[in-house]
Parts: sequence; structure tokens; C-alpha cells
Amino acid sequence: MEGMSSSPASPSPAGTSLDPAIAARLKRTPDGLVPAIAQQYDTGEVLMLGWMDDEALHRTLTTGRCTYWSRSRQEYWVKGDTSGHVQHVKSVALDCDADTVLVKVDQVGAACHTGARTCFDEDVLLAEG
Repeated sequence: MEGMSSSPASPSPAGTSLDPAIAARLKRTPDGLVPAIAQQYDTGEVLMLGWMDDEALHRTLTTGRCTYWSRSRQEYWVKGDTSGHVQHVKSVALDCDADTVLVKVDQVGAACHTGARTCFDEDVLLAEG
């Protein structure tokens, strides 16, 4: 498991260091989260989906490493701190509704906790050809 505990027991926009102009734009789930899609910056490959609260997004924007909020463990985790499969941030964008974050990264190693390159390799429901 990848882990990096932090202060809050649950995510909350209150008391975050996120730029207030960005925080004001975000449309969060009732538990204060936004989905964050990680995409390989040079190939466009979709790697994984994680969740961010305001603090996780702030850390991602300021450290150059993807930080997520673990809904199951109720803690922050920085991708690669345990596995070595680091995501180096190249760019961060909001979608048109400001309810999803797209993080373009340079993925080192596997993105999926199963060891697969992406979280979308194993269970294809429909494929042409």
C-alpha cells in the first residue's frame, strides 16, 4: 500500500492552502472530493483515477508529485512513496464543469496497485476489431 498520513481525519476544504480562486471553482462530491484522472503526458494513455480534496490538489500543484485522498484509509498518499512508481506532474487542468481534475504525468513504473501499467488494462468490456 502507498501511504502518507496527514492531519485531517477526513477531507475538508476548510483550512486548506489551496488558492481560494481555484477552491471557489471546484464542484466537489458531498464528501468534499473531486475525481482526478492521471494521464501519461506524452502518449495520452489513461493511467488511473484517484480522489483529491483541496489539500491533495494543493500538494499536487506545489510539490510536482501526485497526492491523493484514500477514501478507504482516510489519509493522504503520494503516488510512489511506497512502490517507487512515481507520478511526476507535467500539468493540471480542470474540466469544463470544474468537477474533475486531469493530471498529466510522467509515470515511472506501474500506475495500478495490481502492478499493471494502467488500471484499465485488465477488464475490457467492449473493444472494436
